[in-house]
Amino acid sequence: MKKTILVVDDDDGVLSALCMLLRAEGYIPLAMTSPEQALAVLKREDVACILMDLNYSTDTTSGEEGLALIRAIRQLDELVPVVVMTGWGTIEVAVNSIKQGANDFIQKPWENERLLSIINSQSQLVAAQKQAQKLRQQNQLLREEANRNDAIVAQSPLTLELLQTIAHVANSDASVMFTGENGTGKSMFARYLHQLSPRSQAELISVNMGAVSETLFESEMFGHVKGSFTDAKTTRIGRFELADEGSLFLDEIANTPYSQQGKLLRVLEEKQFEKVGSSKTQHTDFRLITATNCDLAVAVNEGKFRKDLLYRINTLVIEIPPLRQRPEDIIPLANSFLAKAAKKYARPALTLTAEAQALLQAYPWPGNVRELAHVMERAQILSKREQIYSSDLGLSGAPELIETLPLASTSSCATAPEVPDLRTMEEIEMALVTQRLAYFNGDATKAAESLGFSRSAFYRRLEKLKT
Repeated sequence: MKKTILVVDDDDGVLSALCMLLRAEGYIPLAMTSPEQALAVLKREDVACILMDLNYSTDTTSGEEGLALIRAIRQLDELVPVVVMTGWGTIEVAVNSIKQGANDFIQKPWENERLLSIINSQSQLVAAQKQAQKLRQQNQLLREEANRNDAIVAQSPLTLELLQTIAHVANSDASVMFTGENGTGKSMFARYLHQLSPRSQAELISVNMGAVSETLFESEMFGHVKGSFTDAKTTRIGRFELADEGSLFLDEIANTPYSQQGKLLRVLEEKQFEKVGSSKTQHTDFRLITATNCDLAVAVNEGKFRKDLLYRINTLVIEIPPLRQRPEDIIPLANSFLAKAAKKYARPALTLTAEAQALLQAYPWPGNVRELAHVMERAQILSKREQIYSSDLGLSGAPELIETLPLASTSSCATAPEVPDLRTMEEIEMALVTQRLAYFNGDATKAAESLGFSRSAFYRRLEKLKT
């Protein structure tokens, strides 16, 4: 990509010579004759380097106009390289220009090779600094992501089908919205989608929209320039810029403040934005992934969510089923969380007793995978034995569930080996159905939903088991 060089000098002959030289070297020169013109350009254009004189029409000897211009440039952009040129090449002038924020100094008449070498080295240095700043912010976000429970366990038919769907849509660049209850693992599946996509070599930038306050929304999403508001002590890169060439995951999208949804819609449609405190338009290229546990159609009808924004984000909708509808995943997930907790706290990994496993499968998991992860971490920390028993799980309603479990011992002090479960599959299934009905106080609809059945299919299953 060709780099733009801003050239500022009140001598038409100097401007003409410099523009000719720069074009021959593949640059795009922008020639301005006054500091005012230069600042106007800098507010709206991205430039790789500024090549400027120190003296202009009102003062041709002191260099004060040029020094004031350098200070003004630094108020707008901390990093853009500034190379000063002057025919009054004293050491004092050079030192003052560097103190005010210039990067280098060259005397007129210049040597073409040296001038081009300075422009090239300074623009490359600043490009590297900007990339390092971007990487620092990306790495901070990645460290936060790394602390999440992100192991995908796929034993149930529903989860396997879900992974196939994600793999099928990953190669497209269409917006994807994950829906489902709280704690089902929507952010984990969003990362999986990114990993399978052509953008996997770039970053996935995640934003919890529910944690972004309305007052800081623009700064967080679009970034800000130094001095744009009271606490803006440095320039900040926003999430849209960080996600350039990668994927942007907006979690809890329904919690976006209504007053900010129009601004969000604009950047999603046009892929361009301005930092807070800047009128310079920047472009970004990302794949949008969102997630919500809300019914956005209802939110639209209630006036809480913009209909045009909904149509922008719901090109492809993938629903994540609750954990109670994929019981085959429960024990493998529990073991995975135990192993992770053991590593985190540098303790031996514990195993689940058969009784504990039965309780985990009978429990309806209103908090889904997130709740299971917390239960396993707590059990790993608090258990004082080599195995985890049902009493270690601390599940709400567990005593009632335990009473229905057909295992011999529920004592937290049991040390004898447990008797293996020798019942037939039909007997085990009948026991599980009975447990669910007992837990939901005979409500067949809720029991059926917790097992992943429709009410009619549940009754047919129950009749078959009774015969």
